[in-house]
Amino acid sequence: MKKVLIIFAITLLAFETYAQTSVFDKFEDMEDVSSVIVSKSAFRMLGKFSGDNEEVQMLANLESLKVFTAEDPAVIKKMAATIKLYLKTSKLTELMRVNDKGTNVKIYIREGKDEDHVKELLMFVNGISKATENNNINIHGMKLEAVILSLTGDIDLNKISSLIEPHISGTHLKKNN
Repeated sequence: MKKVLIIFAITLLAFETYAQTSVFDKFEDMEDVSSVIVSKSAFRMLGKFSGDNEEVQMLANLESLKVFTAEDPAVIKKMAATIKLYLKTSKLTELMRVNDKGTNVKIYIREGKDEDHVKELLMFVNGISKATENNNINIHGMKLEAVILSLTGDIDLNKISSLIEPHISGTHLKKNN
């Protein structure tokens, strides 16, 4: 019986370790990719240090934030292929698409426990932007860029909107004044 319990525990541990990885993790170690990874532990720690602030407590329910950016055309091609494959195998729903002056933004979600919650938010930005002097990819004054943003956990859309709305309003006011 002990052997069965030990095998079961090892199996669960292996599954937990596997579940924490994602198809996008391969980009973390690529030389031409910049990455930011925030773990579940970091979100929980932030929630503990910040007291009862409702918006900060929401962070304690997040599992991971992963952001990968690249400017190399070969890496961008790999990112687009990975996104395409992931969308075929995952249960994500397209939330919106934006195409503006050569830049495409696609946002997908995986529904959560109810209509106010999301388990996963995936954003893929792919396109061109104005090049600066320091950019090494310059095509007619433009540079290629791609960004993958993956946010997982128990994401309360009502709380996220209360976090985002003041910043959007504040930015809008500053631009108009």
